[in-house]
Amino acid sequence: MRDFSQLSEREVLALAIGAEEEDGRIYNDIAERLREDFPASAKIFTAMAVEENEHRHRLLDIYQQKFGDHIPLIRRQDVRGFSARKPVWQLPKPSIDDVRKLAESMESETQRFYRQAAARATDVSIRKLLGDLAEAEQEHEHRADTLSAENLPTHTRESEDARAKQIFMLQYVQPGLVGLMDGSISTLAPIFAAAFSTHHPFSAFIVGIAASVGAGISMAFAEALSDDGSLTGRGTPYIRGAVTGLMTMLGGLGHTLPFLIPNLHLALLVAICVVVVELAAISWVRWRFMDTSPLRATIQVAFGGALVFATGVLIGNG
Repeated sequence: MRDFSQLSEREVLALAIGAEEEDGRIYNDIAERLREDFPASAKIFTAMAVEENEHRHRLLDIYQQKFGDHIPLIRRQDVRGFSARKPVWQLPKPSIDDVRKLAESMESETQRFYRQAAARATDVSIRKLLGDLAEAEQEHEHRADTLSAENLPTHTRESEDARAKQIFMLQYVQPGLVGLMDGSISTLAPIFAAAFSTHHPFSAFIVGIAASVGAGISMAFAEALSDDGSLTGRGTPYIRGAVTGLMTMLGGLGHTLPFLIPNLHLALLVAICVVVVELAAISWVRWRFMDTSPLRATIQVAFGGALVFATGVLIGNG
């Protein structure tokens, strides 16, 4: 890997040609990923890819005039100072806000590159072209605004934002909420049953760890195998499974950890307080994302938690 300051003008142009080609392909990849759910935004990125291709042709023309036809393969990752970009095809289905932010960062980085390259260039024509391209990259922000105005009127933008919210709900909020509810409620019975039957906090802790981890693994597989997301739009099953499993374990571990306290009565008091916080968090999520009234969400969650808690106490004292 070399420093940018060590590159010759020929190498800088070769790097710029490769970078413009890569950026154009990234924009096309983004457009393809967005086309189904966000067609208007996909048009914006397709148009930006066309502009990147025009920049590449201008660079190719001056390179051939100055250095001939052979272009050495110099990529961003070969030069210090450039940020690494994970290929779009390796990313989970990106949100509309994520790709807009990605485009902004790409344009900003490319603009800085051209300004530094122009400042170092000694050939007048190369210096002028690099300076023009730096200005063009700066204009891309205005061009993006223009394209947004053409393809994303207010009602279209609101529709795409609503669709993005729906996708976020289906892929992350719902699986996470299912896991948190299962972990917080289903593990109450075995943990408190162990505490009341053995009167040893550490025994309840061991039962809680086993129940939380086991439930997390079970819920992760159940969620991942229930739906591949191809028809429901619920996203990658692996991500949904991981979210559900982790939230299930988190929900169970929350009221398991207090049983590390040696005093049983204090451990029970702290665990009950943690359960109240967990149930309040579940109620808040249902109100915030599921359009459930706060009172209704609280009553439903508290009723379910109370039933499971009572079951654990009765079994433990039986």
